[in-house]
Amino acid sequence: MGNGSSRIVAVLGPTNTGKTHYAIERMLGHRTGVIGLPLRLLAREVYDRIVGLRGPSVVALVTGEERIVPPRTRYWVCTVEAMPEGMGADFVAVDEIQLCADPERGHVFTDRLLRARGQHETLFLGSDTMRGPIAALVPDVQFARRDRMSQLVYTGSKKIGRMPPRSAIVGFSVENVYAIAELIRRQKGGAAVVMGALSPRTRNAQVELYQNGEVDYLVATDAIGMGLNLDVDHVAFSSLSKFDGRRMRPLQPNELAQIAGRAGRGMSDGTFGVTGDVRPLDEGMAQAIMEHRFAPLRKLNWRNAALQFGSVDRLIRSLEAAPEGEVLMRAREADDLATLKTLAQVPDILARAGDGPTIRLLWDVCRIPDFRGISHAEHAGLLEVIFNHLHQGGVIPDDFLARQIRRIDRTDGDIDTLSKRLAYIRTWTYVAQRRGWVGDESHWRGETRAVEDRVSDALHERLTQRFVDRRTSVLLRRLKQKEALLAEVNDKGEVTVEGEFVGRLEGFRFSPDKGAAAGAEAKTVKSAALQALAPQFHLRADRFYNAPDTEIDYTEQGGLMWGEHAVGKLVAGADPLKPQVEVFVDDVAGPDVAQKVQRRLQHFIDRKIAALFEPLLTLQRDETLNGLAKGFAFRMVEALGLLPRASVAQDVKALDQEARGALRKHGIRFGQFTVFMPLLLKPAPTRLRLVLWSLARGLDEFPEAPPPGLVTVPTAKDAPEGYDTMCGYRAAGERSIRIDMLERLADLLRGQDSRSGFEATPDMLSITGMTLEQFADLMQGLGYAAEKGERVKAKPTAAPAPTVEAAPDVAGDAPAEPAVATDAAVEAAESGAVSEPAAAAGTEGSAADESVTDEPAADESVTDESVTDEPLTDEPATPDAVTDEPAAEEGVAAEAGDAGVVDDAQVDAAGEPEMEVYYTFTWARSAAGRGRSAQGRGRPQGKPGGKPAGKPRGKKPEGNKPRGERGQGQGQGAKSFSARPPRKEKPIDPDNPFAAALMGLKTGK
Repeated sequence: MGNGSSRIVAVLGPTNTGKTHYAIERMLGHRTGVIGLPLRLLAREVYDRIVGLRGPSVVALVTGEERIVPPRTRYWVCTVEAMPEGMGADFVAVDEIQLCADPERGHVFTDRLLRARGQHETLFLGSDTMRGPIAALVPDVQFARRDRMSQLVYTGSKKIGRMPPRSAIVGFSVENVYAIAELIRRQKGGAAVVMGALSPRTRNAQVELYQNGEVDYLVATDAIGMGLNLDVDHVAFSSLSKFDGRRMRPLQPNELAQIAGRAGRGMSDGTFGVTGDVRPLDEGMAQAIMEHRFAPLRKLNWRNAALQFGSVDRLIRSLEAAPEGEVLMRAREADDLATLKTLAQVPDILARAGDGPTIRLLWDVCRIPDFRGISHAEHAGLLEVIFNHLHQGGVIPDDFLARQIRRIDRTDGDIDTLSKRLAYIRTWTYVAQRRGWVGDESHWRGETRAVEDRVSDALHERLTQRFVDRRTSVLLRRLKQKEALLAEVNDKGEVTVEGEFVGRLEGFRFSPDKGAAAGAEAKTVKSAALQALAPQFHLRADRFYNAPDTEIDYTEQGGLMWGEHAVGKLVAGADPLKPQVEVFVDDVAGPDVAQKVQRRLQHFIDRKIAALFEPLLTLQRDETLNGLAKGFAFRMVEALGLLPRASVAQDVKALDQEARGALRKHGIRFGQFTVFMPLLLKPAPTRLRLVLWSLARGLDEFPEAPPPGLVTVPTAKDAPEGYDTMCGYRAAGERSIRIDMLERLADLLRGQDSRSGFEATPDMLSITGMTLEQFADLMQGLGYAAEKGERVKAKPTAAPAPTVEAAPDVAGDAPAEPAVATDAAVEAAESGAVSEPAAAAGTEGSAADESVTDEPAADESVTDESVTDEPLTDEPATPDAVTDEPAAEEGVAAEAGDAGVVDDAQVDAAGEPEMEVYYTFTWARSAAGRGRSAQGRGRPQGKPGGKPAGKPRGKKPEGNKPRGERGQGQGQGAKSFSARPPRKEKPIDPDNPFAAALMGLKTGK
């Protein structure tokens, strides 16, 4: 890139020393010249300046996305990456040469430092920190020192709202820049926005807003530190750290100085500081910036420029070659090298890249920058498509390119959308600028440039709309003149002041426009708006009072909504079913409006409760209830229709049949786990019940109701106590099961041998909708022990009909018992024998003996619970049916025990039988009950009424033996006996639909 005999000068010094201006003058003094600049924006600025001096016919602009090359070009203005090689220009200059130390782009600047030379003169412009490396790497270099033309003074910290006019606030992310610009718009009327990602067209339009005085503030990224010349008096940093592409790191003093130096251009002094959210600079750092004293650079990033294109692997190795000498260090892996490595893993790409020209083409494609900022994989995928088109057809197909550009050629959307489109079109602008990559280069370069211009204009318009608030400027000027503001309200509730929209009426509160004004100015504007709203408040209150209930609703947090606007909230009252209302009405509306809104909302919530909790309110108003039934009804109302059975176990036992019948007529169901009203489990009552319960509990945040229709839901870990019950669920392990389905499950469990153990049936899994593992966790949550096992999977065969001769003498030992849920069984569950009506199978002793321990006598089982709560069979179970169930269990055990006889189909190729996992469930909580007394064995203790201990002992039935013990000796193990006075029989409820069947059981007919 030129010969080595030219004059080489390093012009070093701080900002605002006129280095770039000096280089332009030197270049124009030569016949031809090339100048490399760090930013596309700066290149465009210098290009425009030289065109103004020499005309467009002799000046070229070459950047990654823009190429203007007249036929008689003499002077080339380029980005550093786009500087042409081998031209033999008389003059070559590289600006901001200190970027050799930049981790991302430093290797490009270092390459220009080592190889870019003019035939007659070469200039390197930059910071004094580069003196040492340049002296070590560039022989015969001359140094020229330039001093700053004005003073730079540190002024400390200052809030953004107190920034002086003609200030530039610097942010280091797009989000930060937008947030600061929004704040300045509210408080100061607007700001211009300058970022490196903007196109030159958008950037110039934004700078023009600032330069012509339409706005007094500029919000920018650190792009303004690279030579952009603006009339800035003060620079403020909103952060002292930045993301460098890999991590967040603090800014170095020389980096801060590069940006702060934008203040005080020419002979005007400048100041710099930080915003109120940033800690002030250390005194030493501030002094170093003002005096331009920085630690010299000792290492420059370098990447090998002598690339080998013999193969993809050789190309990668040449790019990763280590430098020689102490000043240079190998640059970290750049995006183009990372993309090359990714594409080298694609078999099709590797197969195509078999010769030098193809590998060189692949490398050129990999150097396409990721303007879009998407993931590495997506960018590599796009480059793979481009390479395949170029390799197969020589150029990118016109129809493919047209489709890509057509998708981007839109001007709708917000700032972020337009910014993304601008980034996307830059990719295709870059592609169109590559020589030989498209068929009609002139057409596609013009097309991509036109789309970029249209999107740039739209982006400038959106930026101006969002960050330049001309109406606030107008209002503030009128406020300063102390004139009365004219406010108006239209029929949509939109409020305007002096013809400018300032907010809207939402419900019965004025909501200022977020972008109208801030601080004291906002209060003045809001006051003027509220004065105009007084008549509108009364009109709106009348319309609300006459609105139907369908227009009003409540939220799960207790808010009261009219359409989409909040008009009040629920607050706790003296009774959970009688909450009160607090309205949201501006004070300026007056007490009459507030009272009218309050009355309407109270009517709404009272009617809603009356409709959804009608069974509960009917129970509350029933004056025929007395005694224990009345007290129990009070507790049901107090609990909003759901009571865990354990909390009222004694009260339930104390209720006689007449009291229970009276309560059942109101829809109360006495379940084994919960006493509840099924109608109140529907989604609408559940949603309202949670709100009323949360109000009564005084919760700050109300828990939400589970989705409707689910049998089980995940158990809420941090929910308040009682939340699962109010939702209509019972927590059991990791999941909670709906209480009505839990009662159905309990009915199935009563028929199982929970002492010896039982397995889950398909009906159990079907009711809960769970897998076997989930069901095991549920059962453990209900108090069962779940033992996991593995066995040979039995071949499905037709099961033989069970026999009934297993225990012929049981009928003589005990009266028949109906196969229905009983209060007595539920009461036994409350005392530690949950779901153990068949627990006798797990002990020695006869079936009649064990029924003494865990079940009431047959006559006691004929209670109200045996008839109403679930659809039951019309006939009671026979004694033989009682003995058949264990026999059937033994059949299953025997079938499972024949695992040694495995069908050939069940043996896999390796000769191993097919296995299955199963769980055996036993009642876990009864173990604690067995130790209480020799008589107890987990049965209910201290039941009122003197319940007899059990049935007379009889012969031990074969059918109730544990699995695998048929035929073994009897009388093993200890036996329990108990004697109590007989308990008075409870009368059979004549309203019970099974009364006749139950009476037949008692009489033995």
